[in-house]
Amino acid sequence: MLAPSGMLAPTEVHIRAEPLTCFAPLLGEAGWHVLQERVEQARARMAGRTFWNVNSTSRGGGVAEMIPRLLAYARGAGVDARWMVLEGTPDFFRVTKRLHHALHGSRGDGSPLGADEHALYDEVLRDNAEELLALVRPGDVVLLHDPQTAGLAPACAAVGAHVVWRCHVGCDTPNAEVVRAWEFLAPGLAAAQLAIFSRASYVPPQCADRALVVQPSIDIFAVKNQPLAPDVARAILAHAGLLRVEPGAPEPVFTRGDGLPARVSRGADIVRLGSTPAVDTPLVVQVGRWDPLKDPAGVLRGFALLARAAPGLRAELVLAGPAVTSVADDPEAASTLNDVIALWRQQPHSLRQRVHLACLPMRDLEENAAIVNALQRHATVVVQKSLQEGFGLTVTEAMWKERPVVASAVGGIQDQIVDGVNGLLVHDPSDPAEFASAVRRVLCDGELAARLGARAHQDVLTHFTGSRHLTDFARLLERLDVQPESSGVASMAH
Repeated sequence: MLAPSGMLAPTEVHIRAEPLTCFAPLLGEAGWHVLQERVEQARARMAGRTFWNVNSTSRGGGVAEMIPRLLAYARGAGVDARWMVLEGTPDFFRVTKRLHHALHGSRGDGSPLGADEHALYDEVLRDNAEELLALVRPGDVVLLHDPQTAGLAPACAAVGAHVVWRCHVGCDTPNAEVVRAWEFLAPGLAAAQLAIFSRASYVPPQCADRALVVQPSIDIFAVKNQPLAPDVARAILAHAGLLRVEPGAPEPVFTRGDGLPARVSRGADIVRLGSTPAVDTPLVVQVGRWDPLKDPAGVLRGFALLARAAPGLRAELVLAGPAVTSVADDPEAASTLNDVIALWRQQPHSLRQRVHLACLPMRDLEENAAIVNALQRHATVVVQKSLQEGFGLTVTEAMWKERPVVASAVGGIQDQIVDGVNGLLVHDPSDPAEFASAVRRVLCDGELAARLGARAHQDVLTHFTGSRHLTDFARLLERLDVQPESSGVASMAH
């Protein structure tokens, strides 16, 4: 195990303030009034303080997408919200990826989580803490995200900050791996005032007396979720290489977060045999990190079974994820993708012609979001066949776009999808036949697909948007007992 060389320091990512007024038409008069009240309370409590969020990557995965949008609205509400991304070594991220798997109840690569690994973990975080503590002041609120950051809690608490740790992953049925992960993280977690989890079943015994359940959300106004005309979505996918070019198609354009128009200019790296899908070809789509727990290989096996069982179906499969070199804290991405490619090569020629493995460009994150948006909106059915899933943000995104979703009945997905009401659940994720049957059911029943999609959109609006998440932040400040400063300081925040 290598020790880190040189000093490691976190990087601040600039967040532009976004006004909350965009939520007013969606919430109605009463809902908008309640949100304003909660925001005013939070602003008063945070006057003269900073709300720090610390995680391990600024790109790739749901956490890196969720943080900046929520902080943008917090800043728009008058809270000094800031985002820091810690720096680590490849060995550090191998250890934290092992912890990530263990918290899901999986062995991952089976590597140890012993004294040497803990020493490396602590050393990397000591370096990051030295730089972070030059900024954090007594009374600030520090929200640490996931296993990579838990070891920062003691140092932040020692300077008088209110420290909260948020775990975005978990396991409904803890086993020896889960216990091993909690034992590894225990020294850091002991210093956290509160711990936030996506589900009550994820809460370990040592956090039971200071746990808060907060479900994640999506930003329905972000580039990834903005309205997109069908012909523009097709043009974006055609430019990315995921759909056949249509004569007379419009430009592949989207609107950036700052309101300026932009054009998709990069293409995806795609493994395929045969031609690009035609515009009218039904697409089964899974979008997500190249992570074995998201089971892209299982999706491929299930689709192969579907193709054999229903040879008349014209559907094709798109498995899409980020470029494998783009996500710093995910060292397994390349090997996971290579495993899927190897499995694809083993399939009959006729099946390989119907499967497309796409690495989406990540140089421009808003461009990436536009491609994902277009892909989800054009999909006939969106799937998320995870073996474990803390909470499926890609599920919520597809539901917002009124897509029928077929997903595994694991983790937080069970809180998002009501089987047969706003999507279909696969109760045994290891059974490719059950998965294939659910996908076939949606592909063959347009009325069912439309009904599921319409209800899904409404449920996201009710439960999984940023306005609800912001009220949860106000509730967090109450639990922390963050008291407003003097009235003079509070008034200056306005």
